[in-house]
Amino acid sequence: MYTSMFKSAIKSALIFVLGISLFTINLQADEYPNKPINFVVGFGIGGSADRMTRSMSTFLSDELNTPIKVFNKKGASTQIAANYVLKKPADGYTIFASTFSPFLANSILTGGAKFKISDFDFINVQWLDFELFAVNKDSKYNNMVEILNAIKNHPKTVKAAVFQGSVGQLLLKLMLDKYNIPQENLNLVVYNSGGKARTAIAGGQVDLIAISAQGSETIKEFIKPLAIVKDKRVKQWDAPTLNEAIEPLGFQVPVFTGSTRGFAVRKEFKEKYPERYEKLTNAIKRTLARKDVQKFLKSNDIGYTWTGPEESNHLIQESYDIFKSYSYLVKE
Repeated sequence: MYTSMFKSAIKSALIFVLGISLFTINLQADEYPNKPINFVVGFGIGGSADRMTRSMSTFLSDELNTPIKVFNKKGASTQIAANYVLKKPADGYTIFASTFSPFLANSILTGGAKFKISDFDFINVQWLDFELFAVNKDSKYNNMVEILNAIKNHPKTVKAAVFQGSVGQLLLKLMLDKYNIPQENLNLVVYNSGGKARTAIAGGQVDLIAISAQGSETIKEFIKPLAIVKDKRVKQWDAPTLNEAIEPLGFQVPVFTGSTRGFAVRKEFKEKYPERYEKLTNAIKRTLARKDVQKFLKSNDIGYTWTGPEESNHLIQESYDIFKSYSYLVKE
């Protein structure tokens, strides 16, 4: 009888210890993050999205108290990176950090992507750019009317550079369409990076460029701005808005956001791990609220706006809808 009571006591103790161990393991599993987080960039090293991501990763690593690794999965207008993120578990350890708009839209509308915009939850778009139309500083063209009339009346004499699938490419084609200029009149060169397009206009290899304005600050001394795609003029560029610039021609074009960069996760993450989602979202928000972070990002020409999930998802969807309306032009 004594032996039986002893065995029973040992069994109870083991069950108690096992229970404590399982409880501890569960606690550790819920402590997010408890391992390195991966940031996946849809473009190459050194570009705007890469610079934003690597800058933020340092501050967010401290905020979340875990290492953050940055991976560049470039190609196919972010489609490769998007597919990579969607194949990873929706557990908060793989974050899509990239330029989303308009490249995700183009991947879906013209690039054969199998995913949808709604497959992602855009936690925050912190860097919203706008497009710039410019010529080389020594160009004979001084405004948009002159250069559009040159394209209309002297086919193939104007050579323009754009970034594949960009807002600039869409707007340039849209202006030709609205001004009844055959698309083939323009000698259009499509680059797979903004850097190559900027090098072309700075060196005088092309006559016109339509590209993100903020990324063009580095070639400001080599170009003559003709128009910006904004509702109002800005201090950074001595140029009219695009609709002001083309007003004498009797038509207007829609004004919408250019390159939109930030952080996103798989849609399921928020539903499966609401506490982790909130922790990650708040970490990004707190980081962007820090004055030292803002000062650092500003000094490196990187945006630092806290837009929040609701508005970020709205902006990305709005851009997608506009591109969908004019996708027939981008497909050409």
